[in-house]
Formats: sequence, structure tokens, C-alpha cells
Amino acid sequence: APSPTTAVPYMSVKCIDVRKNHHKTKWLMPWGTNHCDKLKDFDEAVSRQIEANDIVFAVHIPLPTKEMSPWFQFMLFIMQLDIAFKMDNDLKENAEVTLDVSLAYRDDMFGDWEEIAHAIEIRKLKCTFGSPKTLESEGRHYDCDFLPFMEIGSVAHKYYLINIRLPVNERKGINVGIGEIKDIRLVGIHQNGGFTKVWFAMKTFLTPSILIIMIWYWRRITLMTRAPVLLEKVIFALGISMTFINIPVEWFSIGFDWTWMLLFGDIRQGIFYAMLLSFWIIFCGEHMMDQNERNRLSGYWKQVGPIAVGSFCLFIFDMCERGVQLKNPFYSIWTTEVGTELAMAFIIVAGICLCLYFLFLCFMVFQVFRNISGKQSSLPAMSKARRLHYEAMSLLGLIFRFKFLMLITLACAAMTVIFFIVSQVTEGHWKWGDITIQVNSAFFTGIYGMWNLYVFALMFLYAPSHKNYGEDQSNGDLGVNSGEELQLTTTITHVDGPTEVYKLARKEAQE
Repeated sequence: APSPTTAVPYMSVKCIDVRKNHHKTKWLMPWGTNHCDKLKDFDEAVSRQIEANDIVFAVHIPLPTKEMSPWFQFMLFIMQLDIAFKMDNDLKENAEVTLDVSLAYRDDMFGDWEEIAHAIEIRKLKCTFGSPKTLESEGRHYDCDFLPFMEIGSVAHKYYLINIRLPVNERKGINVGIGEIKDIRLVGIHQNGGFTKVWFAMKTFLTPSILIIMIWYWRRITLMTRAPVLLEKVIFALGISMTFINIPVEWFSIGFDWTWMLLFGDIRQGIFYAMLLSFWIIFCGEHMMDQNERNRLSGYWKQVGPIAVGSFCLFIFDMCERGVQLKNPFYSIWTTEVGTELAMAFIIVAGICLCLYFLFLCFMVFQVFRNISGKQSSLPAMSKARRLHYEAMSLLGLIFRFKFLMLITLACAAMTVIFFIVSQVTEGHWKWGDITIQVNSAFFTGIYGMWNLYVFALMFLYAPSHKNYGEDQSNGDLGVNSGEELQLTTTITHVDGPTEVYKLARKEAQE
């Protein structure tokens, strides 16, 4: 698949508009048959006695001879101001620029523009000047950070138009002390249509696969005369969350203007993250044979509770950003000092917590391996029947396969933690302008496929077997009665009782 996203640079065109309330009555086009009266630079504006309030920066999306497509899924725009140094119009410290911005769309080159949004936004300038501020340095540009500008979660129309004004009001201090702005540049980021098609194809193929195995898995469990144990319930819940994130509702975004799809996708992914992290804790805990409090969700509240709290905080953070953008696409939590600090703190704390979680998970897996090795080493002290029984299980390769699955679990956890951190940095680097990480489509599709394969394998391997073995197929000396069922977890599952791993642990605990 092609790379997930494409960044397209746009240079604004300076248009002249002496009419008031232009955003309500008139849209200014930078080129075409009805293009606006343009300025080459601000020196021309001074010579023609055109005030700053009569200048509109116009950007048409996309570039000429091209058109946008619903396959692009979303549009994120970053702004960069070209500010020149001038002795009598220097850039003040902690300067803020006020933007009067409007967004419109149309679906043919000759139709009327329809307004999508209009807002007055404030952005704080963070610029540095590498030369001494002397007369010789006049005309040189400041080095300014990118500014978050706009994000919409749907590309339902072919053409978009952005009109930007920088209103000046010296009495109120609006756009005073922001230096001599020469140009406004925008960078538009959208998802590649080719990647979108590959992504949709994966979801369409994987949804029935996981759904079928999930139905088959639960049917196997309901055929048992006993009640499902906690681990079986959690695996089924993980299958549900995987199915929820798989369902390709994105197909509807091709025909409908659903701007909430980005938020909905974040919520789905958050639910899956919470379920997956909780599952790994319970999965390891249920196989720690020295743990007496098992098969009860309440026994894991100390581990699962922080995951639930963290997921809720993630939801609130997302609602503060993309939730507000449903009404105002120009809003960004990164535009204020407090918002930027909170956003950065969230990314850093989330990354640290996930790394600590992974270390804790490694410790739990180590304990499981140590307990299994301990049980194997204690075989000589067991009674002959029990010793032969568990030796037979080991010879069948069940213990080896279980250890292999635990290592796969650790690998999946490590890749998930890396994916979360990298995706957060990738999404945020355009907004804070320091770190750049290039993530290709193989990383996204690979992690997504890994999750599906992992969940599929869990349900396939942990489903109780309903193969009944007769007396001629069983070994009475090993204590395996007819009607018993084989299962991956170093277990032999009886139709009327819990898995053998639970019985083994309980017997050891009692002894």
C-alpha cells in the first residue's frame, strides 16, 4: 500500500476586498475565471493605500486541475507565517495573532460556495531570529513554529476554499506587535486514497473471519454443562471488541459527510486498547498457579481499575479536541499554553504508563514460567498416577505450546506499546513542530493484522474440544477418563468441571 498520508503545501494568495462582512456575502478565489484582485506583496498595498483590514489571504484546496475525494477520509491543516524583521515593526515576545477564518465548499468549478464554518481564532507565535536585530538584518525572516490551523473528519466535497483575514485594531491591541507578515503558508495532510482502499479491504475481509470464530468459540463453551470460567469470558469479550473495531463502517464515509468518523474511530480503538490491556493482566493472572483468588473479576480490580481510569481520561482528552472540532474545525487544544502542556503531559504520561505496564506484564509472565517449571520439577514427588498424567501432558507438547503462546503475548504487547507511542508522536509532531517520525503503511497494517491473528488464535486454541475418546483411545493409567476434552492451556477440560490448570493449582494450594 502507499504511505498512509500525503502532505501538500499551499501558498496563500493576497486578495483585495474593500467590502465589509465579506465572509457573509462574497468568497474570494485565488485563481480561475472569477479570481480576486490580487496583490504581489505588501509594498504594493502601501503604494495603493490598501489597509491591512482589506487584505484577505485565499487558499483553494486542492491545487488547480485537481479535486478532492472522499477516499482521503480527513484533512488536517498546519499554518506557517512568513514574518520579516523590521526595526520599526518588531515581533514582540509572546505575540499572538488573531485570525478571522472562513471555510467553504462546492462540488463543481462554477457553482456557488457554501459556508462550512467561520471562526475567530487566536494563535500564539513562537519564533526565533538567528541574526542580530540591526538595520543590516532587515528583511530577513524569523524561524517560526508551525501553528495548528484546521482539521475536518470528512472529505465529502471536491473543492474547498479558505479565506483568512488578519484584522488590525490598535485600540484593542489586536494583531499589534506581530511583525511584518509577508505570506501565509498552509500544509494540508490527508489520507492517501490507495491506503484507504487497502485498509477498507482488510477490515472487510477480517470482520467475518473474527465474527465466525467468535460465534464458533462461544457455541463450544455453551455446549459445556459447566458455566464459563473467567478466562473464557474475557477472551469472548476481547473478540467482541476486535469485531467492533473491525466492522468497516468507514465504507459509509464514501457516500455520506460524516465528520464524526475520526472521533468514532478513536473511541473504537480506545475500547479495544482497554480490553486488550485488561485481558493480558487476567490472562497471566489466571495462569499463576500460586494465586488463590482466581476465576473472579473482582480479584483484578487493582490492575484493571487504573486501565479503566486511563481509558476514561483518554476519552475526555479526545472529546476536548475532536469533539469540539465537530462544531468548529479551527479549534485546537494545542493553541493555548495550558492546552499544549496538558496534551504533551498526556502523551508523556501515557507512554511512561504503558512502558511500566509492559514491564509488569513481563514480570507476570516470568512468574507463570517459574511456576510451570516448579510444577514440572516437583513431578518426582507426586504420586505415580498424577506424575504420569502430567508427564503425558508435557509429552503431548501442551506445556511447550502454552509457553510459546505466552511469548507471543509478550511480543504482541511490545508491538502494541510501540504502536501507541509512535502513533501519538506522529499525530502530534505537526502540532508541536520538533519531532518527525515517518511511519509507513506496513506498520499500520501489520499491527492491525497482528491483533486480529492474535485474537483469532486465542479463541481457536482456547475453545473447549468436544472430541470424546473411548476406552481404547484413552490411557486409564494416566487417569484420563473417556469423555474428557483437550484444550491448549496445558489442560484437560472435563465436561462437568473446570480446566485442569485450575484443578492442579487448587490441589497444590491445598497441599
